[in-house]
Amino acid sequence: MSRPVYRTILRTFIGFICAILPLSVEAQVRVYFGTYTNGESKGIYVADIAAGNGEMTNLRLAAEAKNPSFLAIHPTQRVLYAVGELSESEGGGPSVTAYAIDPATGLLKALNSLSTGGNGPCHVALDPTARWAAVANYGSGSVAVYSLQPSGALLAQVGFRQHQGSGPNPERQEGPHAHCVRFSSHGRLFVTDLGLDQIITYGLLENGALIDGPTARLAPGAGPRHMTFSPDGRHLLVNNELASTVTSFAHDPVTSHLHAIDTETTLPHDFTGSNTTAEIIISPQGDTVYCSNRGHDSIAVLKFDPQTGQLMRTGHIPTQGQTPRNFNLTRDGRLLVVANQSTNDVRPFFISPTGGVTAGMKALQVPSPVCVVFAY
Repeated sequence: MSRPVYRTILRTFIGFICAILPLSVEAQVRVYFGTYTNGESKGIYVADIAAGNGEMTNLRLAAEAKNPSFLAIHPTQRVLYAVGELSESEGGGPSVTAYAIDPATGLLKALNSLSTGGNGPCHVALDPTARWAAVANYGSGSVAVYSLQPSGALLAQVGFRQHQGSGPNPERQEGPHAHCVRFSSHGRLFVTDLGLDQIITYGLLENGALIDGPTARLAPGAGPRHMTFSPDGRHLLVNNELASTVTSFAHDPVTSHLHAIDTETTLPHDFTGSNTTAEIIISPQGDTVYCSNRGHDSIAVLKFDPQTGQLMRTGHIPTQGQTPRNFNLTRDGRLLVVANQSTNDVRPFFISPTGGVTAGMKALQVPSPVCVVFAY
């Protein structure tokens, strides 16, 4: 056999093996868990996850913190951000903290912390240039923007808006409840407000101050919670916590206008129990949307048409635990890791190139897990 023919066969064989492996060849990554600390948890935890089989090992406390419920990682610096989901009357108060990541151990060292200016901060995100960070204050219904130092440390709060109003659900929508912040690829800030049934957009001035942009409305009582942009930025997808639905919007990146296209339930039609949705993520390929159901205890799988924006629910992944809060996908879209808050466990699931799902290695016991982020 000639050498060129041998090389061709070898390349074909390697390509075939990579296609059927449960994950792309990325030996090991770190995964961080945000938690609630009203029980056994002490703060932010970190573990190592093997790419080959999804096994999570070496769980350790990365940093002590109070209610570090949601996390985000700087795109270029070894810095992790965490909100302290507290009220002004609780020790430490509502805050956002920047942590340096030790590259050898994965442990965290606090760089600095700033007040969020509102109660119950529950979400944090960075803009594409990592010049700004934004925080959603659920309890008081406000949003804050911070400038960042080149090192990734927090510099100062430079923008703030207090939302006003209420919704038709007297128990959950008695006032504004900002729940999620996302920056578009053009650097505009999008905020879901569960209490107002709105997605509110803001532009940022050169100094970080917020200027009003378009507002999109959801169905009364829907309760928009989290959102994600499609990979091409042409669509925005939102999970409605109170209605257990997902809504797709056409997104104009120039004007930030949103136009509702389709809404699909996240539940089987014969489900009769109580349920709220929590997290929404779109696959790297932009053709599949995942949304967690708390009550049905599953991840709803929805086919998404990136051309038309139409949604179609195709199945559910039982999370094998209770109250799946947050979950995340590895950047190749082949491994899904779910945080089951009420059963204190985190579970991996493999997603095949054809969309099939299989459970990974055994669950990792993590106290009150509510957020999952990968550090590469």
